Amino acid sequence: MEKQIEDLKAIREMMEKSTKFLSLSGLSGITAGITAICGAAFAYIYLSQNQNSLIGSVNKQDIFIITVDALVVLVLSLFFAFYFSKKNAKKKNQKLFNKATVNTIYNLSIPLATGGIFCLIMLYHGYIELVSASTLIFYGLALVNASKYTYNEIHYLGITEVFLGLLAAFFIHKYLFFWVLGFGICHIVYGIIMYNKYDLK
Repeated sequence: MEKQIEDLKAIREMMEKSTKFLSLSGLSGITAGITAICGAAFAYIYLSQNQNSLIGSVNKQDIFIITVDALVVLVLSLFFAFYFSKKNAKKKNQKLFNKATVNTIYNLSIPLATGGIFCLIMLYHGYIELVSASTLIFYGLALVNASKYTYNEIHYLGITEVFLGLLAAFFIHKYLFFWVLGFGICHIVYGIIMYNKYDLK
């Protein structure tokens, strides 16, 4: 009986490895959170030089600087996600790129790309205070959409990001606070949980 249970567990693990992206490292979340906080700190320092920028009155230079800042955060986060996931896959003797990885990236990229274009349109029109809410909401929806191909914890992180995005849309002048909370603090907390639960095995 015990052997049958062990065999069933082994079969389940094999099926999970073949259908889910399990190389995602908790360190990716931690570094993404730190990077987001640094990006938000730069944005706050830059915008605080012109008080009107903090309350929504922005010019083309502000839009350009904030867009570049956000892109740097995104690129660094993706780089660290790839780097630590590659190391994690090697440690677990797994392939980094397989069908599950492709499915995860595909389901993640559609809401992210849509949200990115939508946020650029809002930046173009000068609605900088709503960009924070929109990035959180679309990012959260992307995580929920991709979570069925990876760890279940991604689903709950996504729901949290959507909730914070809605709060950011309501408390419109606290947009940087909610951005830091969602992309910074939540990522760090999530990363620590994932690292302790999966990476240390």
